[in-house]
Amino acid sequence: MNQIELRALAKINLGLDVLGRRENGYHDVRMVMQSVYLYDDVKIEKTEAPDITVSSNLNFLPTGTDNIAYKAAELLKNEFQIKDGVKIVLKKHIPVAAGLAGGSSNAAAVLFGMNRLFRLGLSQEELKERGVKLGADVPYCIMRGTVLAEGIGEILKPLPQMPKCSVLIAKPPVSVSTKAVYEALDAKAITSHPDIDGILEGLERGSLKQVAASMGNVLEDVTIPMHPVIREIKQEMMAAGALNAMMSGSGPTVFGLFESRADARKAQRQIREKSLARQVYVTSIHSVRRDQDVL
Repeated sequence: MNQIELRALAKINLGLDVLGRRENGYHDVRMVMQSVYLYDDVKIEKTEAPDITVSSNLNFLPTGTDNIAYKAAELLKNEFQIKDGVKIVLKKHIPVAAGLAGGSSNAAAVLFGMNRLFRLGLSQEELKERGVKLGADVPYCIMRGTVLAEGIGEILKPLPQMPKCSVLIAKPPVSVSTKAVYEALDAKAITSHPDIDGILEGLERGSLKQVAASMGNVLEDVTIPMHPVIREIKQEMMAAGALNAMMSGSGPTVFGLFESRADARKAQRQIREKSLARQVYVTSIHSVRRDQDVL
């Protein structure tokens, strides 16, 4: 095998709570993560030249050592003294810097793909141990599915599968700095915490309505005042029939859960017509079979 093509899936946070800040600057979190069927195409190819090269369909994306996919390849190349080079081609569909873990998912795909290409023999757990060196979301992006994440996001526990539904994803044309959002959160008192336990109970019961009703993201209190368009998109989704709508991660992307795909399509049209967001996608929940160690 000289090349491999993979799909790097986006994630949403069904619940995101921040419990405190560590001395090293990382935050202790409690989150319910869910992969959705919106993905980047990642192609990895062996090359005779020893270099790592990254290319992308987005001309503004860094392709050198600042790219997390490059860092993932470099990590394994150095550790296992791989003499061959790798050519990585990213066809991006996941909105960038949007709270959807697009970069982390690309890095996860590179770790998984190189493990296969070079027959390194690493288990999923061993890949996750390496992934956390690249970013807190990378271990989850290796695991995927419905997962409880604790610690800084690296302590992962598989959960019962999320009930099937349509997911509307809308990324407004604003940029959010995750670092700035967490710094602003540190400067204020958290007065209301999401009902993470309610989400877990809803998953156990297979109740989409309970999961949706329990959703919450503590970072909304910081990001929405900075970018009120996030609230407008949420309101548009709810008016169109979403069971609930929420910001993913530190934003600015908003997602809504719909029982009806037609209602999700209606909300998609309205959000575009009102110019609240151009990147608007109707997709679905991605489930993972835990007996398969595949990306």
